[in-house]
Amino acid sequence: MAVIGIIGGSGLDNPDILKNAKDEFFSTPYGAPSSPLKHGNINGVKVILIARHGREHTITPSNVNYRANIHALKHSGCTHILATTAVGSLKEEIGRGDLVIIDQFIDFTKQRKMSFHEKFEPGQPKHCPMASPFNNILRKILINEAKNHQYRCHPKGTVITIEGPRFSTYSESIMFRSWGADIINMSIATEATLANEAEVPYAAIAMSTDYDCWKTDEEPVSWDAICKIFAENVDKVTQLLKSSIIVIDQTQH
Repeated sequence: MAVIGIIGGSGLDNPDILKNAKDEFFSTPYGAPSSPLKHGNINGVKVILIARHGREHTITPSNVNYRANIHALKHSGCTHILATTAVGSLKEEIGRGDLVIIDQFIDFTKQRKMSFHEKFEPGQPKHCPMASPFNNILRKILINEAKNHQYRCHPKGTVITIEGPRFSTYSESIMFRSWGADIINMSIATEATLANEAEVPYAAIAMSTDYDCWKTDEEPVSWDAICKIFAENVDKVTQLLKSSIIVIDQTQH
């Protein structure tokens, strides 16, 4: 039986999508997770939800305790993790409100704990493969369910993850585009790396809310604009999560 972990990002910090919800305060060897774990169910499937930035969105992207979040979900019994994230578009064809089922990342962070391993045991180095950081079975389910809902969805995309909370400069935005990145955010590369190291299948639903600042005929990204677009489209993300969770559970029987 599947137990689905959901990491709620910007705009889904404290969603009311679980039935029979109850909180658990969970401690880990890496410190406290970003929020209490919210246990509940969606259509009978057990779900555990954590708010990446805290339920009041008080934790900045570079200060999220990603290790504690992934550890807490794994050791609470999660068999799969689905993450949500607001992203900036680096491509004309990825419009506001579009969904992207990410398949690759570029990690441009500089100051984060990116591994559970502080040291190796003698003769036992631990190097995690990362050629395909997002689980392809989960990705296919998300893509198929997005099609079933008739949502505008891009079936792949490379996200570049930067430190936060500041947004990119114009020159950085142009550089990221030249590197082949499709979207930009401040969290996903870190989470995906740790989920892979923890051996928990992980996939992410990205919603495009802006064009970063490369598009000179558009206003540069702002937090208010992100919140506005996400609020207008958040139902797409929650409906996609709900239907995908049912399918994931069915694949476990």
